[in-house]
Amino acid sequence: MIPKERQRQVLEIARARGSVAVADLVEALDVSVETIRRDLTVLETHGLIRRAYGQAFPVETAAYESNLETREVSHVDEKRRIAAEAVRHLDDAETLFIDEGFTPQMIARGLPDRRMRVVTASLPIASMLADREAFSVYLLGGRVRGNTLGTVDHWAVEMLSNFVIDVAFIGANAISRERGLTTPDPAVAEVKKTAVRVSRRRVFTGVSAKFAVSSFCHFADVADLDVVVSDRKLSQSEADRYAALGPTVVRV
Repeated sequence: MIPKERQRQVLEIARARGSVAVADLVEALDVSVETIRRDLTVLETHGLIRRAYGQAFPVETAAYESNLETREVSHVDEKRRIAAEAVRHLDDAETLFIDEGFTPQMIARGLPDRRMRVVTASLPIASMLADREAFSVYLLGGRVRGNTLGTVDHWAVEMLSNFVIDVAFIGANAISRERGLTTPDPAVAEVKKTAVRVSRRRVFTGVSAKFAVSSFCHFADVADLDVVVSDRKLSQSEADRYAALGPTVVRV
């Protein structure tokens, strides 16, 4: 197998699984560890994967974005801890924005039963909270994206721009100190950018695999955030570098 074809297969495996170990790639492709490491170096140089702790994580790009099914089976324990910590930063908020995605769904499940207005672009979150008496739920209108069941385009942006939000729980496909928060889809970026703009406080939630990489569309800077919540695979030294840009960084 020529290197380019093998690298394409490596990338397909990583994208299908959400992450893949070097040892698993060696077995799946029947090549040496050194060969796989060379392939991963090439893919990392092209911004298609990120390596950490013997794993390869696919970077979400303009041509690739994981769906909810993949997100629901990857890094689940980390996402559960991150969501629980995020809820602790509600303080006395009465109005919330909850982003689309699996970690935001876990945040929504963990909200305390007290009267709040919740604005969301996520159909699953709106459905989840609608029958809880404490919440008034506002679902942003617009085109529904099939892979995440989130609403986008000018209808969603216009509706959101008329609100004043106490706390926004924001996700991203990638975050870096140099390029800020990014996402593959320009329409999604506009919704997220608007949520950041209309919110008094912004809490970013994301697993460590999303750090130090960039996707296609920028929608916020690290300095725009008040709190960053990630898992402990984000090193303390790296967390300190993000904290130096402004937000409180919590590792759980």
